[in-house]
Amino acid sequence: MAEWLKLKKSNCKNCYKCIRHCPVKSIRFSAGQAHIVGNECILCGQCFVVCPQNAKETIAQTENVRVMIASGAPVVASIAPSFIANYEGVGINAMKKALKKLGFHDAEETAIGATIVKNEYNRMLKEENRDILISSCCHSVNLLIQKYFPSVLPYLADTVSPMMAHCMDIKKRMPDAKTVFIGPCLAKKDEADYYKGPVDAVLTFEELSQWLEAEGIDLERDIDNTEESKARLFPTTGGILKTMGNEIEGYTYMAIDGTHNCIAALRDIEKGSIHKCFIEMSACSGSCVSGPVMEKFNLSPVREFKAVTEYAGEKDFDIKQPHYADIKKNFEPIDRKNAMPTENEIRAVLKNMGKTKPEDELNCGSCGYNTCREKAVAIYQGKAEISMCLPYLKEKAESFTANIVNNTPNGIIAVNEQFEVQLVNKSARKIFNLKHASDVLGEPVVRIMDPADFITVYNTNSRIENKRIYLAEYGRYVEETIIADKEFHIILCILRDVTAEEQGQQKKDKISSHTIEVADKVVDKQMRIVQEIASLLGETAAETKIALTKLKEMISDE
Repeated sequence: MAEWLKLKKSNCKNCYKCIRHCPVKSIRFSAGQAHIVGNECILCGQCFVVCPQNAKETIAQTENVRVMIASGAPVVASIAPSFIANYEGVGINAMKKALKKLGFHDAEETAIGATIVKNEYNRMLKEENRDILISSCCHSVNLLIQKYFPSVLPYLADTVSPMMAHCMDIKKRMPDAKTVFIGPCLAKKDEADYYKGPVDAVLTFEELSQWLEAEGIDLERDIDNTEESKARLFPTTGGILKTMGNEIEGYTYMAIDGTHNCIAALRDIEKGSIHKCFIEMSACSGSCVSGPVMEKFNLSPVREFKAVTEYAGEKDFDIKQPHYADIKKNFEPIDRKNAMPTENEIRAVLKNMGKTKPEDELNCGSCGYNTCREKAVAIYQGKAEISMCLPYLKEKAESFTANIVNNTPNGIIAVNEQFEVQLVNKSARKIFNLKHASDVLGEPVVRIMDPADFITVYNTNSRIENKRIYLAEYGRYVEETIIADKEFHIILCILRDVTAEEQGQQKKDKISSHTIEVADKVVDKQMRIVQEIASLLGETAAETKIALTKLKEMISDE
């Protein structure tokens, strides 16, 4: 399968929104980047639609079409009937005028091919006695069945899509023509590329709009009315059924849209619980009128449905129906080549995700997968990473943080903007003689210490660093550092217990004071002796006095 969706890596931000919306989980994550798994993708375009960073973009073929036009060959556009919803107030004649200005030889409605296809569906039901017949207009549905429900392939209508039928008809009438399909669907690019011949290139409405804008061409507001245009209903939910007549007795005719609904129906068919049905299946909710390009840039389901139904006529296009063998299309199973892990291998992955028992499997879906086991399978297959599990990451981060906070020798207290205690670690509980953190959590910080410094820091947007205070109630000296984080609405206080250090200093000061006192006594005693024997020891006493005075000064300085 060619790669029709590509990723702008710099824009992928680890949000996992694409995998959450991918109905078949055909996205692989590596180093935080999303990658589309081509052999699993059904090109429904949901990852393109939902990406908040516009990291997914389609491969444009505008330049290919320019080259075709420049070659001189007549290039004919086949315009999907949903164009009337995308280009409000613009009919087929106005579209032809604009496309001819771009260099196209002509433009026709794909609804002509839709008429051929609906006639073939009716023939199959009447002549082939099919038990179940599933429409094959939607290439994404076809890929879904080929890749994920191969046992249902016998029920898939083995005929071409309206796009291919119309382009085959154009080339039959104009053998040297090149054909370009224009519509709201990404999957049509793959269909045209895989089933080579009828369709030479595919443009989305977005690509056409950009081309028209670049050339300065405005679409005229001109609605034409053609009674023979019933197949214009095809791009709406139930639109195929409305064109068919539903006249085969004993058959139930139903329309199913949205990939998840299609998957549910295909599972029922696999089980053998459905019979005698014609099922119109569309991967997009609302059918083609809500195709990925329409959904991303111009979604308005009610207005779009109304525009299509009002533009459609009551009669069929006047066509020459080809022989069924000429429009037959074979669908083969497509192998996805994914090895499935054993139960033990799944459990090993779950264990690495921190899920050792069933109650650990939250199945929250934050990673994009429906269950933890489904995610474990994806990890085994190399499509997902353990780090995509947000509860696991949160628990791991909290555990790591808790280990640091609870094992640091410093006391840590966090309060909110109402100065209520939000966190108190083990060292802080020791300082404040608290047995349990719950004794003070949620309570005003004034219960354990003076809040004045907290208030000052918060109100002045300043900080306090290594301020030594005495907690009289607890008989402790601490150095406090207080900082405010207004972004997270928290005020953090770090307390270093310096009680032993302070008591050591006090003891040292006491010893120093005692030493000075002793020195004073010695000096006084020496002076008395000097007075008694001044004539004999005067010089010696003076020297002793000087030495003791220096000792006293030195101790005082300390």
